[in-house]
Amino acid sequence: MQHASQPHTGVVAAALELFASQGFDATSVEQIAKAAGVSRSTFFRQYGGKEDVVFTDHEQMLDDLRSFFDQPHDDPWEAVCEASERVFEYFVRDPELARRRYEIVREVPVLRDREIVTVFRYERLFDEYLRDALPGIAPIDAVGFSALVTAVHNHVLRQLLRGRKVPVSTLRTALDDVRRRYGVLPGGADAAPDDVVVAVFPRSMPIAEISRRVQAELS
Repeated sequence: MQHASQPHTGVVAAALELFASQGFDATSVEQIAKAAGVSRSTFFRQYGGKEDVVFTDHEQMLDDLRSFFDQPHDDPWEAVCEASERVFEYFVRDPELARRRYEIVREVPVLRDREIVTVFRYERLFDEYLRDALPGIAPIDAVGFSALVTAVHNHVLRQLLRGRKVPVSTLRTALDDVRRRYGVLPGGADAAPDDVVVAVFPRSMPIAEISRRVQAELS
């Protein structure tokens, strides 16, 4: 499994350390660039500004997830959950950096606003992928599933950011419950291939998923 890369960790860490020690507003781009060992022009070219450097890893992760969704997936619902796990795994690899970022974002209003927009971009990406992968899916099912996956991810992530050791399996279990609530968690009800196919589905399963499974069985 490929994961979001961490090409900017040194610059991000330097910026967060300065923000923590002297405040976000009091820290200049020049100070960040010097602390990170890059030129001012390089910083602006790669990051754009102080806000951008805090969220640059998210930009990389969003790009990585777009590439992930461009690959074929047998189960689109599972693919969305796997995408969520990939983001979580990124933070698990360097929880201290993630916690420092969390503390800074929590204290700076402009960064809190930026974080809200960033979270919505993940949710929208999941929503758009499901609509493309499951033609005919009810919009409420696509947006509802995407919103719930994002909310569950953030709930589990906050436990990590507050100092607890949270393995990826904790998120995976929670996301399995999300799929179960939507009736799209595989398990036990699939009929063996035969001349006659009898299918049993939960009432909560979206029509588009029922159609996908029936077509897969018949093919």
